[in-house]
Amino acid sequence: MFRIGIDLGGTKIEGIVLDESGRELARKRIGTGQQNGYLHILDRIKSLHDDLGAAIRGEQHTLGIGTPGAISPRTGLLKNSNTVCMNGRPFKTDLEGILGRKIEIQNDANCFAMAEALHGAGKGTKLVFGVIMGTGCGGGIVYNGQVVTGRQAIAGEWGHMSINPDGPSCYCGQRGCVETFISGGGLEARYAEQHGEKRSFVDLVKQYCEGDPGTMEFMKVFFRNFGRAMANLIDVLDPDLVVVGGGVSNFDAIYTEGVSEVARQVFSDCLDTPIVKHRLGDSAGVIGAALIGA
Repeated sequence: MFRIGIDLGGTKIEGIVLDESGRELARKRIGTGQQNGYLHILDRIKSLHDDLGAAIRGEQHTLGIGTPGAISPRTGLLKNSNTVCMNGRPFKTDLEGILGRKIEIQNDANCFAMAEALHGAGKGTKLVFGVIMGTGCGGGIVYNGQVVTGRQAIAGEWGHMSINPDGPSCYCGQRGCVETFISGGGLEARYAEQHGEKRSFVDLVKQYCEGDPGTMEFMKVFFRNFGRAMANLIDVLDPDLVVVGGGVSNFDAIYTEGVSEVARQVFSDCLDTPIVKHRLGDSAGVIGAALIGA
């Protein structure tokens, strides 16, 4: 049976069609238009699904959706999405009604982790933790080829562990979340606070690689926070592999300086956990959505 996956992001919605062997047959990307509200996003998803369905001439297919946040097992409403117009909405019920079919919805980080566990950097391993370090921070757990969602559908929400209760405010309502320190957006905000000027994450990496003393000192704190957050995670989960995605994953120093900090802080006589860069690139989320489809 064919598989359709749709990855819902804040600025874009991407869809893919896979055949039974996992070969890509079609792909399309459209704008989300979140400024136009919840109902507009539903319409955009339907339009994309219809276009992808046409590519396989309406043949039977599974459908999986990856989205920021998760469906609350208690209320059935979407929660914890940074596309805030989606929060508190019966997203799954509404979308199934519009499409006239059953769908599976998972957190976008879970979809990333699933794709990397089955077809990417984690292929052949049993317990994979997938980390997204982009504008924000997310995470997903895959065990024996299955996503672990947890009782409250928050398993893997690494970005909202607090590593400093006196730290910066987070949109989730807490203070000092991992996301506020080591995401791309968090790094940019911390730099602006400390230096009184804005720098993009790309510019900060460039300045670091050029040996700028101020940026190198700033990044030492980033590596230390990365080490603390990752060591906490490994202490609890002890995964076979951690795979890192998102824009920050392209900063090569996290696999040297950052991993050294993890090794220094982890509760073990050595760090035996591979912490590696993704293999599927930007495609991981949408491929994972197709793989979890119902």
